[in-house]
Amino acid sequence: MHFEGILIGLATFITIGIFHPIVIKAEYYFGRRSWWAFLFVGIVFLIASLFTYNTIVSTLLGVVAFSSLWGIHEVFQQHKRVQRGWFPMNPKRKDDYEQ
Repeated sequence: MHFEGILIGLATFITIGIFHPIVIKAEYYFGRRSWWAFLFVGIVFLIASLFTYNTIVSTLLGVVAFSSLWGIHEVFQQHKRVQRGWFPMNPKRKDDYEQ
């Protein structure tokens, strides 16, 4: 029996679950400008994935990379959710939310 697929699926599920609160906190504390950090992490993990010989580790690095890159989109969506009142606004950054 091969458990690699189950391992990768579980790791993907956990990675997505971890990135969800990271995006929320990043937008709260740093605003939309935090997208640079997600881009940097995504590129680093993409490069690491390219140079890793173990297929499972390379795949998991790729999952983290693309989760981070997807986080860029989610930071901007999170900003909109805060403007709609669905999530709390950082009172120190009220000017960022005025339209």
